[in-house]
Amino acid sequence: MFFLLTLVISVIAFVVWVNASRKVRQNDLSFRPVARISALGAAVFGILAILQCFTQVPAGHVGVVDFFGVVSDQTLRAGISPVNPLANVIKYSIQTQEHKETMQVLSREGLTIGLEVSALYRLNPDSAARVYKTVAGGDYQTIILIPQFRSICRAVTASFQASALYSTERERLGSTIQEELARTVAPRGVTIENTPIRNVALPTQLTEAIEQKQRADQESQRMEFILTKEKQEADRKRIEAKGIADFQTIVAAGISEQLLRWKGIEATEKIAQSPNTKVIIVGAGRDGLPIILDTK
Repeated sequence: MFFLLTLVISVIAFVVWVNASRKVRQNDLSFRPVARISALGAAVFGILAILQCFTQVPAGHVGVVDFFGVVSDQTLRAGISPVNPLANVIKYSIQTQEHKETMQVLSREGLTIGLEVSALYRLNPDSAARVYKTVAGGDYQTIILIPQFRSICRAVTASFQASALYSTERERLGSTIQEELARTVAPRGVTIENTPIRNVALPTQLTEAIEQKQRADQESQRMEFILTKEKQEADRKRIEAKGIADFQTIVAAGISEQLLRWKGIEATEKIAQSPNTKVIIVGAGRDGLPIILDTK
């Protein structure tokens, strides 16, 4: 409509300018201001009418062309594109968007869990025209995404035990929600990138019971470690004692009276050769070994 309005005004201004210019050429100078104003109006509104033949689609968007109810399947990409000036261009964002939900859901045991989860999604550019034609007002977030997101979150959480969501199962919950949601909304032109779990609020009594169990498990593991360590130390001492006993057995088996006498004779010779003052009584000791008396 704006195109028609500017075109009509431009044509009227042009006609006025032609008539006013004719009067001016006939030396009727009173029409000179009219000619100038009408010429300016014709130029301005003519430019505006020409601009309606082009449209500018922002970055991260696509344009859907609607010509009096006839929707083109070919969408307009980002940038400046020629378009029918009588057509309406609806622009859709294809950038990644986030929708956050905080809800109360039930676990497999029937316990109420507080779930905070987000959905990162974007519109498929090739499906923008189809979404405009099949979704009321083109509001696919409110009509398609959000109801399915809430329903799937509740259905998926109901298959998990509440205690499992306290630990590693939380990540699997997020991936399962993502898979189910993507499978449901992908045919409608919506791409799901991720569904991160921001928080899982379990009942207070269950949280305390899980923490007590974890503390008991940690204490049990600590005691098991201590017992293992003590057992290893006892084994080490047992091996050490056996080694000492084996050594003593081997040494005792190799000692004889003849060896002891020979070692005594060798010691006597070394003492006798020492410059220290001493008195040696030969043959007076046990087994005939000398007795050495120090005179100091």
